Amino acid sequence: MQALQLAELTGQVPPGVGEALEVVAGFDAALADGLARLGPRHTEALEALAGAVGGSPLGAALAEASGKIAAGSIGVAELAAVAGARAALLGAVHDALLDRLDGALGRSRSVWEEPPADPEREPVPAGLLAAARSWLQELAIAGWRGVDDALVSAADQALDALWAEPEPRLRRLAVLADGLAAELRASCPVATMERIPERRWADLWTRAVLLSHAGSWTGGATTVSGRLLPLGVDVHEHGTAVQVQLHAVLEPAGEGPVRLVRVAVAAAKVDTIVGPLVWRLLAAYPTLLTALAERRAVEVTEMSLTSGGDLQWDEERAEAGEPADPFATARVRLPGAQAPAVAPLDRHPVRIAEPVLVEGYRAGRDGTFDLNGESLAVDLDRLPSSGPLTPQLVKASTACIGLLRWDAGQWTLQPLAVQALVKKQPVEAHNGDWAMGPTDPKVSKALARSGDAVAVLSERAGRLLRK
Repeated sequence: MQALQLAELTGQVPPGVGEALEVVAGFDAALADGLARLGPRHTEALEALAGAVGGSPLGAALAEASGKIAAGSIGVAELAAVAGARAALLGAVHDALLDRLDGALGRSRSVWEEPPADPEREPVPAGLLAAARSWLQELAIAGWRGVDDALVSAADQALDALWAEPEPRLRRLAVLADGLAAELRASCPVATMERIPERRWADLWTRAVLLSHAGSWTGGATTVSGRLLPLGVDVHEHGTAVQVQLHAVLEPAGEGPVRLVRVAVAAAKVDTIVGPLVWRLLAAYPTLLTALAERRAVEVTEMSLTSGGDLQWDEERAEAGEPADPFATARVRLPGAQAPAVAPLDRHPVRIAEPVLVEGYRAGRDGTFDLNGESLAVDLDRLPSSGPLTPQLVKASTACIGLLRWDAGQWTLQPLAVQALVKKQPVEAHNGDWAMGPTDPKVSKALARSGDAVAVLSERAGRLLRK
């Protein structure tokens, strides 16, 4: 990314973005207080939401739904309409921002195509979805400030049924609803909270409501073969889970465009397993971890690729190849790679995470990159503790592979890898460098002194199972 590209990207927020976000914020405030307790301000917010989508196919349904909700009739159909309208507004903001980004970078993007219906596919059990919708309806009626332990516990039966269902397409709803319930339970009673995360909980509620209705949310998939060239790794670490998401370029075997793809693998964990130890939990993916640690290409054969650009990782269909410099890939292959389409349910500003190469900048002490007078904020808080990349290295860097994100009304860069000068010596650091274990002797010694938490917990778990 050069200064001219950055200037085009950050020069002006696309028209309508601010207004759309204000409408969403108004509805989120109404949801926080509960749709059964709408005051004049909240009624106006609901009318504004209906007006914002009035010229779309959702217009008539939402006008009717908003009238019923204002009159106290809050049914499943009405909530589906308002959730759809809220998602549509945020989707429009996402599309406007992504169009601006693609235009600035000169990046081409695939067009989303709805997959054909499969007449032989078994329908989703209606009772499972109805139970989930019923709990989400109770949340909307009570509002976040009305949530207590009893209301959270009301989700338990529906969650147990969702987790017990082997159908993979219900897993997204199960994970999402379970996570929302866990956050609410940890915050009970919500009315005593100093600050309620209105946007986040409304996002989770909206997505859950839409997932609780049968439909195609992920698109189709094809099989691909070729050479996978890693760019960088985004590590998502939480108290009970860790996910590693690789952004890469896929050179297809035979004809077809070079593509930007993602690979994600995950594992459950406990909150005592942190830092470099999280890689031990992903030992089931040795080919992927080797490619990250040794910066190698991967030959993939007949691996499934979704319409949204997610490569469904299969170790049996992957083989580590020759060394591949991510910075060389970013300079040579990334500019011409075709970006994937975005699934309808994933069109949200917070989900924008586009890989870019930034160089020729001056890193500032305040966490910004200056490109010939154009400033780009760098999100140092997203640096994971599981790799060698530190704020000090970022501030000493001369080139950076990162993810462009839209955060708090501005574009920010999340570093995935940097080239830097330390004591006049060139240094290169990537988030995935410690995938096969720390390469820093000091970190290795510290881990040796503290003991192997993964091994200890595995042994204890095995002992419990034997009993």
